[in-house]
Amino acid sequence: MYIFPPRARTFKRLRVATSAVLLGLLLVACATVPPPDDSMNLAQTQLQAARDAGAADYAPVDLGFAQDKFQQAQAAMAERKYAVAADLSQESRADAELARAKAQLGAARAQIVDKMQANDRLRREGEQAEAAAQQAAAAQPAAASSSTEPVTTDMPAPDASVLSAPAPAAGFQTVPDNSVQPASSSSSSSTQEMQP
Repeated sequence: MYIFPPRARTFKRLRVATSAVLLGLLLVACATVPPPDDSMNLAQTQLQAARDAGAADYAPVDLGFAQDKFQQAQAAMAERKYAVAADLSQESRADAELARAKAQLGAARAQIVDKMQANDRLRREGEQAEAAAQQAAAAQPAAASSSTEPVTTDMPAPDASVLSAPAPAAGFQTVPDNSVQPASSSSSSSTQEMQP
């Protein structure tokens, strides 16, 4: 009697059946991978968005990676290697998104630099205008003091006819005394008396 041969045949049959099933599953899996059209379209859209954002100027390396992977994905699609094409298109899309983000960051930095330069220019112009105003203010009093015309801000003095004669030496007189005649009027009256 044989103890081992029937079992050996069973394992051999089982291995052959298992490998046939696995091979069949592998063929079915390869045959059922659809073309990654959506993934390719998304990658192409992201590439265009990166170009529009200025990635050629601000992130040329990342944009180059994205374009190369997209071209490889197109080649894989032509060879009907859909799984490879799907992976490459996803990588291309990720690189394009990175390039777009870097381009937007670079553009924002460029705007910040432009605004800072404009602020510096305006600040300098403001300082120059302030210095000119200070110079003009300093020159104005000097010009007023050097002019020949006197600047009068007080009221003019009253006429001599309104003023009274000087007060006697006895003290200060606040109200003019009409009884005292001025010296010029008494001398003129004495000269008139002498002339008859």
